[in-house]
Amino acid sequence: MGPPEERPGFERPPHHAHFELPRLRDLARHAGPHVVEATLVPLGIFYLCLWHWGSHVAIWAALAWSSCALVRRVVLRKPVPGLLLIGWLGLAARTAIAAASGSIFVYFLQPSLATGVVGAAFLFSIPAGRPLAQRLARDFVPFPEGYIRRPAIRRVFVQLTVIWALVNLLNATGTLLLLISEPVATYVAAKTGLTAVVTGSGILLSSWWFRRVVRRHPFVPAGQPALATARR
Repeated sequence: MGPPEERPGFERPPHHAHFELPRLRDLARHAGPHVVEATLVPLGIFYLCLWHWGSHVAIWAALAWSSCALVRRVVLRKPVPGLLLIGWLGLAARTAIAAASGSIFVYFLQPSLATGVVGAAFLFSIPAGRPLAQRLARDFVPFPEGYIRRPAIRRVFVQLTVIWALVNLLNATGTLLLLISEPVATYVAAKTGLTAVVTGSGILLSSWWFRRVVRRHPFVPAGQPALATARR
């Protein structure tokens, strides 16, 4: 019996198929719809209603959008992105507490507290063995099957979880100080800018760090020759 490649029906696997972290433009194309649906659209609706009809209408309108987006995915049996689920839970809790207390200050206070809780959740997910960064990364990158179970990749998700714990805790502290010291209109604008800067920095740092690890630990599908070696 001859070599495998000489047997009938043998198909040689492609030599260069391996996983590489997509470019930022491709990442934006994959994650963009999730970010728009979960954060940008509710924020835009909130701003629009705030300036035209007041804070109470803005609160309920933002929640209505997120609820519709969530229900649509459930009804159509589509995957629910982690960003959408977290955003909806946050809006629902804030709206319920604000409605019960009748205080707009409480409504704006809750995101800062919730962001701090999220930061703590990132930290506590590490000793629990289920780093949150790994769960959320699936919304941004289409990983091949089995890749994120590799030890080196699991380690980097722990490191990214620490980064996003710090991002959330910084956001929580900064927005709380703004809420205490500024009027509502100024607070909303300043909070948006602060969150964009801190979160954007976290995204850039996370992307750079993860790309570095992926280059050193490339993915080669099973059955293919290991031509790609880890880069030191």
